[in-house]
Amino acid sequence: LLAGAAVAGPFEEGNAAFDSGDYAQAVKWYRLAADQGYAPAQSSLGFMYAYGLGVPKDEVQAAKWYRLAADQGDASAQSLLGLMYANGLGVPKDDVLAYMWFNLGAAGGNEVGGKNRDLLAAHMTRDQIAEAQRLSREWMPK
Repeated sequence: LLAGAAVAGPFEEGNAAFDSGDYAQAVKWYRLAADQGYAPAQSSLGFMYAYGLGVPKDEVQAAKWYRLAADQGDASAQSLLGLMYANGLGVPKDDVLAYMWFNLGAAGGNEVGGKNRDLLAAHMTRDQIAEAQRLSREWMPK
């Protein structure tokens, strides 16, 4: 329990810096918590890289940090990673993986993930959707 609080502290500091517009300071705090495996901080760090806030814009780094959080079951990061795959940002464009991550995000309560999954499905084959659903069922948090 103490370890969680120790990691959440830097994350909260990062949120405070972000809210005040000090993005470089937010990145510093997010990275401190992210490096300790704190999924919300990893997702936030991915966001900072995706939009070039406090760091140079780097979609490969954004996808990396989203993936670390998504692998732990962070629904927001799963949906954001789905967006990266849907658009080929920092990762190869892959509708099946995009659907899988959107689906997992939606299952975790991320409404945008569900909407994006449904929009994407309209452009996919039945086989692609079946494969993405199979991957979703077999996925396990790390």
